Parts: sequence; structure tokens; C-alpha cells
Amino acid sequence: MMHERFHYKSLEEVKARAADLGVTLPFAADTHVLTRPLTFGPVTVPNRMGIAPMEGADSLEDGSPSEMTLRRYVNEAAGGSAVIWFEAISIVPEGRSGHTQLLLSKENLDNYKRFTAAIKEAGLRANGFAPYLIMQANHSGRYSNPDNRPAPMIAYRNPYYEQFRPADDSCIVTDDYLKRLEEKFGEAARLAREAGFDAVDIKSCHGYLLAELTSAYHRPGPYGGSLENRTRLLRNAVAAAKVYEGETFQVTCRLGLYDGCEYPYGFGVKEGDGLTPHYEEAIEIVRTLHDTYGLAMLNLTMGNPYVTTHVTRPFDAGKYPPDEHPLEGLARMIDGIGQVKKAVPDAVIYASAPTYLRSYADLYSAGAVEQGYCDGMLFGRMAFANPGFANQIVHNGRIDPHRVCMTCGMCGDLIRAHKPTGCVVRDPEHFLGYYREFQASRKDLPKNYRG
Repeated sequence: MMHERFHYKSLEEVKARAADLGVTLPFAADTHVLTRPLTFGPVTVPNRMGIAPMEGADSLEDGSPSEMTLRRYVNEAAGGSAVIWFEAISIVPEGRSGHTQLLLSKENLDNYKRFTAAIKEAGLRANGFAPYLIMQANHSGRYSNPDNRPAPMIAYRNPYYEQFRPADDSCIVTDDYLKRLEEKFGEAARLAREAGFDAVDIKSCHGYLLAELTSAYHRPGPYGGSLENRTRLLRNAVAAAKVYEGETFQVTCRLGLYDGCEYPYGFGVKEGDGLTPHYEEAIEIVRTLHDTYGLAMLNLTMGNPYVTTHVTRPFDAGKYPPDEHPLEGLARMIDGIGQVKKAVPDAVIYASAPTYLRSYADLYSAGAVEQGYCDGMLFGRMAFANPGFANQIVHNGRIDPHRVCMTCGMCGDLIRAHKPTGCVVRDPEHFLGYYREFQASRKDLPKNYRG
């Protein structure tokens, strides 16, 4: 079934369409389960809703948060989500996705201390609790643009990705460079703890460097080939970060289960089986991170937002028309996450990508928790459009249908253009002008450009 815009007037229509497509989506009768506390490791949070990482492209030159960055996170903290999983924060200057991406360093540490303190205070004032703040430690890899000019650092040559973002052999990072990065992630964990974050995420998803290594099937040497080698940087980075765990500070991981590309150019597939997802290796990674390295909680996701956007976040409108119905993409996401949760039941799992369902995203999230697919849900684009969605669910039982995200893709356009990013539809005062600048800039780009 080809792509179709969201047009449903009732939950019954959504369920009927899913049945027509032959896919299963979990829905609950109410949202009460989302308002229950959740414990992972030494921490208990007051509800099961969180903010997914959504970049704002609004940092200062040195990587510090700006007033616009602070505004965004203060609004999210006041909105009642128990967990705020921060946008990608680069751990090295050359790994920034743009000069507007956040970067944490010892030089700007004090700025981050003030930043996290203000966010926690906003949550305490509004809701009586401070949200649990997770710093996403990232290296953009293939998508590095430290001066807003492509400077890719790749794990291996991938002709499919390189249709949209050119690279050559000189861009392949060396084993020595990857080895040095292991300690950089440890340093990032130390800085995150000092900055006032409650956890650090060793990010391995969405086509960035650690995620790309998981599909480096034919890379020679210690970081390619076997699953042990392909996850060497991830595992060693986690081990380096674990040194800085404390009574409440934890290490976690946002892990991509499936890239949406055929072997050997994507993770989560098998040779000769096309785009069919296979989760055996993802399950092994999660089991290792949980059982061997002691990660109590993880967030699971899929896709590459630059190339297989529909896999990461089903949409109404985007850079290309996918050859599947968005409900099929949503079902693949929650099914894959559910398979991992079933295989590693003691790991606390946050799921991703409920926003396409708009005002039914709350019942879907509650159903996913009730039926054992996950333990909590992170909302991404929804938080741009409606940062108070969690309090609406807690206090009113349902999300406000007049403030939901329309999955129009305009916030994605802004981030790829390195412009301050938010909801153009719900917050035009702050973001419509930037979107008009983006539209004007598109006139000279090639037709196959994907950010």
C-alpha cells in the first residue's frame, strides 16, 4: 500500500485501516498506565512519558545553549514529561552536524550547569518534580558539518547513502581515530555529570558514526566484520562512560534496530532477504548492554532520518513519497521494539515515534505499555508542537487534539537547513520566518538533495 496522509476522524477508523493493511497496532481504552511511576536502576520517575531527542539548531558559536535552546527545554520541563532525552550533543568539534549543534566541552561547562539547573527548576515550579535529564553524546560521522559544510567521517563506503551525501575513501575514519573516540565518550560522561545531567546516552542510531559501524560488515580490522567488532566502539564507549556512574547518574543508549537499507548497507537485515527486518543482532546488543554492562534502561528506534525518514518517523509530508502506508511503518517500529523487549524483559525500554497518530498517540502509547511492547514512550515532533502534552494526559486523561503535531515535515526541513527549529504550524511567531528563509534557499539545490 502506497503512502497516505492521515485523514481519520476516529480511533475506530484508524483500527479499521490497520486491519485492512494487515498490521497490528496496540491501543488502550485509557491513558492511566502512562501516569504511573517507572523505575530504572536507582531512579524512579513519576510517569512513563518522555521527550525524544529533537535538535533545535540554535546553539551559540561555542556549542553552548542559546536563549532559544533554553526556552524550548524550559517549556518541555513545565509540560510534565518525566524524562527529557536531549538532542544530540557533540563530543568533539569535528563531529558536529553544524555550527548550530550543541557541543559540550570543559570550556563551556558552566553554561551547561546554568542550563540544566534552569530546566530542573522549571519542572519543579510547574509540576513538583524535576525531569530526568539525559544527555545524548553524539558523533555525527557521515553527517558531520562542523562549519555548515559537509565534512563526512564515515565507517565505510555506502553508495546508497552517497547518492545524497557524497564521500570518498579519504573520508573513512581510521582505527586509531575510533580508538581515541572511546575515551572521548568517557570524557563526555564526566562532563555530562558535572553539567547537571542525570544520565548520558552513548548514541548509536540514525546513521551517525556508532550506528553506521553496526553495518560495517566488510570493514577490515577491529571495528568491522563480526558483530563483536561492529559494536566495539559502542561497548568500549559505554565502558568508559560507566566509570562516572554514581548514586543517580546512569549510562544509557539510544539504539537503532533497523536502518531500512538492504545488506550490506544497513543494520538489521540479512544477505539475500531484501528489506525484511531481522532483530537477532539488535537483541544480542541490548542483552549485552543490559546484562554485561549494566544499562538498566534504553531507548529503541529505527531508520536514518536523512535517507529512510519514513522508517524513523512516519509522516504526512516529507522529502519523498514512501512506498508504504505510514501505519505499516508505525507497526514495524513497535513490533521490532516489542520483540527486543520480549527477548530482554528485565531491560526498561522506551519506545519511539508515536506522533503520526496525532490525538490517538496517547492511547497508542498506553496500549504499547499495557501490552508489553515497552515500558514508556518518547514523543519527538509532538513536543515541538505541544510541549505540554504530558500534563494534558496526566490532568485531563487525553492529549489536546487541537495542539497535536501534523507530521508535515517542516521542522525536519529547518534542522537540515541548520536553522532554529520548532513547530512552524503551532508556533509561527518564532519559526515561520525561518521556514520562509529555508524555502528561498531551496531554489538552487539539486533535486535529489536530502539534507
